[in-house]
Amino acid sequence: MLLDAESQDLLFRQARTAHTFTAEPVTDEQVTALHDLVKWAPTAFNQQPLRAVLLRSPGSRARLVPLMDEDNRAKTASAPLTAILAADTEFHELLPVLLPHYPQAKDEYFADPAVREASARLNATLQVAYLILGMRAVGLAAGPMTGFDAAKVDAEFFPGGTHRSLVVVNIGKPGPDAWRGRLPRLDYAQVFTTL
Repeated sequence: MLLDAESQDLLFRQARTAHTFTAEPVTDEQVTALHDLVKWAPTAFNQQPLRAVLLRSPGSRARLVPLMDEDNRAKTASAPLTAILAADTEFHELLPVLLPHYPQAKDEYFADPAVREASARLNATLQVAYLILGMRAVGLAAGPMTGFDAAKVDAEFFPGGTHRSLVVVNIGKPGPDAWRGRLPRLDYAQVFTTL
């Protein structure tokens, strides 16, 4: 099966990071549809370590904005929905459910906390990418940012100490002047080597 060119454009060629958003709310139904789409994308051992905190209220947003880099504060304060995306370093506790044919993977592969955290970060980052593509697929725009104080965000929003924030994403319908110009991309030969 091949996606048509219009769908490929929507997901890749024409899509860009949004820097402004309208005031139109992002509904629970839209977020549920997004999750129902992207939950099928692969992760190693089906570990699914991505966790998200959704900030809708002015109070929750006021807790985050000062922890963002200065250039990211205004757009975070004005977006209709902001998600803090994190890696759950205790994902392995759910492996007996998520990997029922190999429940011992929990202990055989992920007993070491350093190995577990590295795997959680890598696989949650994959899920972040799936989520951004999924936002485009369900008619939303994404404004992902890594410019924030991760240690302070973790302390404020993940006080249990087992989640590591990776990306903050503003979500909604693109607003005025939402897009910057298309930036260059590497050529095939700069990326791929055939041996």
